[in-house]
Amino acid sequence: MTHKIGYIVGSISSTSINRRLARALERVAPDDVELFEIPIKDLPFYSPDYDADFPPVAREFKRAIEDADGVIIVTPEYSRSIPGVLKNALDWSTRPYGQGSFNGKPTAIIGTSGGPVSTAAAQQHLRAILGHFNAPTLGQPEGYIQSTPGLFSDDGEISNESTAAFLRGYLEAFASLVDKYVERDAA
Repeated sequence: MTHKIGYIVGSISSTSINRRLARALERVAPDDVELFEIPIKDLPFYSPDYDADFPPVAREFKRAIEDADGVIIVTPEYSRSIPGVLKNALDWSTRPYGQGSFNGKPTAIIGTSGGPVSTAAAQQHLRAILGHFNAPTLGQPEGYIQSTPGLFSDDGEISNESTAAFLRGYLEAFASLVDKYVERDAA
């Protein structure tokens, strides 16, 4: 069975190291995991004014989450939390009220930064948000990656084999979580 796993990169920077991390995940994904990006760059700022008539880009965003077997959020850390652009996307995913796209959706969190604590504070905030969304979230392994120069190339090549092995194991653990929910939904 192929797992269709969407990923959201919480940065819209053209030089994002978290986008490189997402490409690295694509590079090491097992054969039964198909990764695809769920883009957030074109989402307007959320406002309840849109609830009666969602823009097409927001409908596509929500549909991509709903169509995925699971979602990985690849987040940077800005000011000890998640980036505003990611929070905006998450707000779109919950609206209109009662139509949350993450409800029951297996979700994983990973991120990279140059610091030794990586994205730990941002991931804690994100876990609190996902708990409110009723999204079952991968607990272990936790994905805190300290990015060093050259660790990930622009196309996702990984220069450190232990990092590559960790990312393979991370994806395998998430695929196991996804299996539990896919099997439950099929029953």
